[in-house]
Amino acid sequence: MRPASLRSESLSRSTEEVSQERPSHSTTVKEIILENFMSYEYARIPLREGLNLIIGPNGAGKSSVLLAISVAFGQAYTERSRKLSDLIRRGKDIARVSLIFDNSAKSGKRPIPYSKSDTFMLSRYLRRDGSYWFEADYKEIDKSEVVRLLREFGINPDNLLIIMHQGMIEELGAVSPQERLRMVEEAVGFSEYRQRILLAEQELGGLIGEESSLLQLIDNANQALEYWKQIYDRYQEKRKLIEHRDLLTKELLWSSEARLTKSLQSAEEKILSKTRALEDLKSQQAEVSADAEQTHQTLLDKQVELRKLYYALVRTESEKAKDESATNAYHSVKEDLAGLSITIDELLARSSDKSVKRLKELATYIEGKGAAAEEDARRRKGELDREVSALQPDITKTEELIKRTTDSYVSFKVKAEVLSYRIRVTESDLRELERGAREYRSELEKMAPELERAGPKIETLRQPYEVSEELKLVSAHIQKMQDVPDDAEKIYNDYSGNIEELKVKLAKLQENKKSMLTELDARKDVWKKAMEDLIESVDPAYQAVLAAADASGFVKFEQADVIEDAGLDLYVGFRGGAPTTLDPFTQSGGERSVALMAFILSLQARIVSPLRAMDEFDIHMDPKNREAMFKMILSQIKQREASQYIVITPSILTVFDRSAHVITVQAVHGSSEVKELK
Repeated sequence: MRPASLRSESLSRSTEEVSQERPSHSTTVKEIILENFMSYEYARIPLREGLNLIIGPNGAGKSSVLLAISVAFGQAYTERSRKLSDLIRRGKDIARVSLIFDNSAKSGKRPIPYSKSDTFMLSRYLRRDGSYWFEADYKEIDKSEVVRLLREFGINPDNLLIIMHQGMIEELGAVSPQERLRMVEEAVGFSEYRQRILLAEQELGGLIGEESSLLQLIDNANQALEYWKQIYDRYQEKRKLIEHRDLLTKELLWSSEARLTKSLQSAEEKILSKTRALEDLKSQQAEVSADAEQTHQTLLDKQVELRKLYYALVRTESEKAKDESATNAYHSVKEDLAGLSITIDELLARSSDKSVKRLKELATYIEGKGAAAEEDARRRKGELDREVSALQPDITKTEELIKRTTDSYVSFKVKAEVLSYRIRVTESDLRELERGAREYRSELEKMAPELERAGPKIETLRQPYEVSEELKLVSAHIQKMQDVPDDAEKIYNDYSGNIEELKVKLAKLQENKKSMLTELDARKDVWKKAMEDLIESVDPAYQAVLAAADASGFVKFEQADVIEDAGLDLYVGFRGGAPTTLDPFTQSGGERSVALMAFILSLQARIVSPLRAMDEFDIHMDPKNREAMFKMILSQIKQREASQYIVITPSILTVFDRSAHVITVQAVHGSSEVKELK
């Protein structure tokens, strides 16, 4: 609540004081520097106070100049309607727009006091990757600093009355009367006073709300004491429940500690048992592995022994086969000789040749030798048969022993695998038990600080879940009493003394509300008088400009009980017709352009911004009205000192004035170039 004695401004503030609000500094742009910006590779565009007329054919790059100024100012329109990276010249990665402001001292003060130079450069850099930044005299600044700087100059680049791009004159004609009024207020320096009225309405709403609350409090005061008595009784009950809850919380903590300790001890006992079992299994595995190894070695030895017996059997059978082969050969030769003996005897009877006698002797020798060999073979066969008979039992016995040894080896290997499996299972169980033990220890360690804060140990036979259930029940009762404040006792004891204090506060509040109503009405009257005076000064100028275009009309201030509903309507009529409200449907494009330009020109004497710019406002005008508007522009500029106008047009004008600074723009080999006409 704001005391009446501390109101921020006088109710007697005059219309003249409001209308004379101006920015604290004023300056003009001396030069625009464009680097790799749209169709400009590099250009320096000099500007002067007064009218700067930028002319040239369509597509030469005229509109890019105003767009560059808007980009340097951070205008919301340019940043909503396009990607800034698209403004970089094709084939380049970075662009820069720089505005050189006049910072020379005027009356001993510089427009930008913290800069000691006669010029001040504001730049904006654009990169192809979408990044951008601002610089002030080569030092990076953020956008908020740019906005603050422009506000000090009275420049709002988002106001259509300050900077108007192509097509924006149609946008100005389509805005609502309320929005048009707000734009005019901002342009002429009245917007701050509108905000003061809105702030006063907000403060008044707060006072009314507070008054209603106080009345309600006082109305309920007689019942409040009994109410707070009931609250205090519940507070006592709640306090006992809280004490019981705290005790249960400690009991739950110590019960949990006991459960975890018991679980840890059980786990450690199981770990010890499993460890012993594991050692026993590993011992058994070692014994079985040794038996298996020994059995395997015995098996190998018996296999070697069996191979030797087989080798002996094969050798004996081979010798028997050789003897049988020799005996068979002898019988074959004997049979052959028996067949030849007649022939030899006949040969001997017929001849006494020595060779025949030798043959006879050989046959007799073979027969004698063969008989001896046959006898010897029968003897050896008997010996070999006995040797074979002796080998067969040994082979059978060895084979049987190998089979039993193999079965033993397989049995030992199976036992070893079973023991390995049991060892793995036991190791897995042991790891799980150790993991559980670690978790129990970890939980106990985490509980240690709470246990220390809980104080002496509470011995309890109850399980944690039993304590927890009772704790939930008590907490639920406490939760039902959440509406009981902790300071209920103090409120109960002090409440009776508050009633008188509330009455005193209400009286003071009502006094302030009355003062605020008076102040708000006064602010509205001053704002209304200021707007009426503004319209009174603007309307004749508006009519005069229209008259030059063979038209008539007037400006009307639409009042309203709520300031946000107030508006500004424009009326215009052409060729002797009665003036009607300006809107996008009644008048033609050229007629709307003439009416809006007439309104803009009529405001020039009151606009606080030192810089105004417009692009192709005359696009829908016929040659006669275009020249009439330019005459009016020149006339307005001559009446304003230290103001700067930038007008862009593709038209060839017959109305020129030596005071106009003319800049031509031409497209040369794919690049825009500027030339200053001296």
